[in-house]
Amino acid sequence: MTDAPLIPASPSEDDYVAQVASATPPPLLPEGDPIHLFGEWLAEAGKSEPNDPNAMSVSTVDEHGMPDSRMVLLKDVDSRGFVFYTNLQSAKGQELAANPKAALLFHWKSLRRQVRVRGLVEPVSEAEADAYFASRARHSQLGAWASDQSRPLPDRLALERRVAEAGLKYGLIGKVPRPPHWSGFRIVPQVIEFWRDRPFRLHERLVYERVDGAWTTKRLFP
Repeated sequence: MTDAPLIPASPSEDDYVAQVASATPPPLLPEGDPIHLFGEWLAEAGKSEPNDPNAMSVSTVDEHGMPDSRMVLLKDVDSRGFVFYTNLQSAKGQELAANPKAALLFHWKSLRRQVRVRGLVEPVSEAEADAYFASRARHSQLGAWASDQSRPLPDRLALERRVAEAGLKYGLIGKVPRPPHWSGFRIVPQVIEFWRDRPFRLHERLVYERVDGAWTTKRLFP
């Protein structure tokens, strides 16, 4: 018996015809503010994605120029940029400190949409980091103290022991302060691309690029 293929087959002509026959969205039109459009798409994803509509891939490069990607959660977005939080001593933290540029990718499978962001990176303020850390669950706060993120872990018990030690240090109900090695980064977008699936791989691509402080738009071939 032949094993079932791991890679799904490409859609057939009939599959595409059925997709065309279903509700087809209107053309993707440019707006003056891509952050507003992103917010609309994120809100729609929140209604249809099974979990973590704010999940995004963060791509960096290491000291050898090798690319590195991982999934994190977007925690804030406004006209200044896209924010996430992490251990500053982690691989991504060190890579961003050495080369403060990054690319983000949001992919919403339920909507057949994605958004790509490229830009410069800056640290969030101490007040922003303190406020977000205070909003986290207590066990997550303790975990930030316990984990030497991206460093070798001898076994799971070692991590659980350190979490327990952090719990004893700060008591059962006492406030857990933000670790000095834990904060956030803001990706200040220079380019934002909105991608939407269309039948027969004739997808829509709308690109916003910041030029002299203002957003310009252009469309790309799929």
